[in-house]
Amino acid sequence: MEAYIRGIGNISPQPTFDNATFLEEIREYQTARLQSVDPDYKQYIQPNQLRRMSRLLKMGVTSAGICLHDAGVEKPDAIITGTGLGMMEETEKFLNGILDNGEKLLNPTAFIQSTHNTVGAHIAVMLGCNNYNLTYVHGPVSFENALLDSLMWLAEKPSDKVLLGGIEEITRDHFIITESMGFWKKDGINNLDILKNKTPGTIAGEGASFFLLTHEENPQNYAKIMGLSAKFNPGLKLQAASFIEGFLSENKLGKSEIDLVIVGLNGDVENDAIYDPVLNYFGENIIQTYYKHLCGEHYLASSFALWLGAKIIKHQSIPGIIRLNKTQKQGNIRNILLYNHYKNLHHSLILVSSC
Repeated sequence: MEAYIRGIGNISPQPTFDNATFLEEIREYQTARLQSVDPDYKQYIQPNQLRRMSRLLKMGVTSAGICLHDAGVEKPDAIITGTGLGMMEETEKFLNGILDNGEKLLNPTAFIQSTHNTVGAHIAVMLGCNNYNLTYVHGPVSFENALLDSLMWLAEKPSDKVLLGGIEEITRDHFIITESMGFWKKDGINNLDILKNKTPGTIAGEGASFFLLTHEENPQNYAKIMGLSAKFNPGLKLQAASFIEGFLSENKLGKSEIDLVIVGLNGDVENDAIYDPVLNYFGENIIQTYYKHLCGEHYLASSFALWLGAKIIKHQSIPGIIRLNKTQKQGNIRNILLYNHYKNLHHSLILVSSC
């Protein structure tokens, strides 16, 4: 199953919403909680709608709008999104309202917008799109399953165009709770130095990434998604090389044909050790990169990685801020492998190639 990426839209803790730029400006944070850089939402959403929207809803709707505009598509044939936590801020508002008001006189807006499929449904309403619309809520593989569904849809209906999205937010309350569980590093850590800090925990992030997928060849296409594999395997550390080798074999590639690998290093010593066999498998002859110092760790972080891979292939440029080694590539970058895992439980591979 394959698909071209025709358009993209990405809102993240970096100023990535402008598709005319590619990580020319990098935001530094001295905190373990990275929040998205918001564009001027008034340029994308009517004021009367804007005032009723939650923060994540604004991010999702705007990112989807940027993606559709970039692709030159008014209405997709399917909308497929993934989210790990859903509309957490609105859920917290509603539950706090129950407690504060003694279960009386509750504001219905927070309840209406608290469901996980709110973003996908709102995009459909704004576009007048009555087509296939599904939201996957599968924790750290939510985006991978949404991508799989998108690829399956296009395999059955190759003339369609699918709007694929990954959305996630980190609220203050959720951050505090997960911080007490040892998920995050202490405040004062610089996000660009997380690999130097050899301690447990990482930095929290959020974002909204959308992709317009199609089977049609077009000079405007960014890249081509060639393959996807997701596994639940707590012991994969010992099998990482064979996992990747099998995936590449399925896609009729050898490791020497991979020009660049993007891994999900996040500064957590236990987490990052899982990537060592992968980086050793490819060796220094392949360009090695990472990305979670820019977007933070969250259930949908792999959607940021896909955005990054698509931009690298489109621009044939590798921002220095993501490099792990200084290996130079002779000729064009053709094949990029994305490898991400979440707490050594959920592992995923995405193969992205030039069009």
